Amino acid sequence: MVTVYRRDSGITRRELMRRAGTLGVGGLLVVSGGTVICPPQAWGLEPKALKAETVATLIQMARDIYPHDRIADRFYAVAVKNHDVKAAEDADYRAMLEEGVADLDSRAGGEGYRFVGWEEDRTAILKDIEDSAFFQSLRADLVTGLYNQKDVWPVFGYEGESYSKGGYIDRGFDDIDWL
Repeated sequence: MVTVYRRDSGITRRELMRRAGTLGVGGLLVVSGGTVICPPQAWGLEPKALKAETVATLIQMARDIYPHDRIADRFYAVAVKNHDVKAAEDADYRAMLEEGVADLDSRAGGEGYRFVGWEEDRTAILKDIEDSAFFQSLRADLVTGLYNQKDVWPVFGYEGESYSKGGYIDRGFDDIDWL
């Protein structure tokens, strides 16, 4: 069971984080020694070209651009990993990502974008930069990076291509039981 807390519910952000930690709700990204780690979900990512803090921020940004409560952070990390690979090959692209995250963090104030506790506040920051090359590049690449992962497809009820299985005509094309 997931409990949703609204900003005006009278609960402080600190209390929300404490409760989320004890309930096991949500992911916790830890940056340690150049690696992004998610202990509750038991995965880690060691970036090759980007700073680990940059990758952690990009994962949070990916989750805010394409929010799905039922998709684990590791799938967003795989999508962001593609940007790390591209940044290793292209110094200009790496600079754009690092500068874009630095701008995002400065707009967020405090500790940075990924530490902004409320999704609506992070979304407002993203709306401010939605016309930038940084945002548009990430948004466009994340579509394929996230949704082309076969392990994500069952979450959406997609079974994959059908040609190799005989097509859709005999496999669900007319499975309408509500008509």
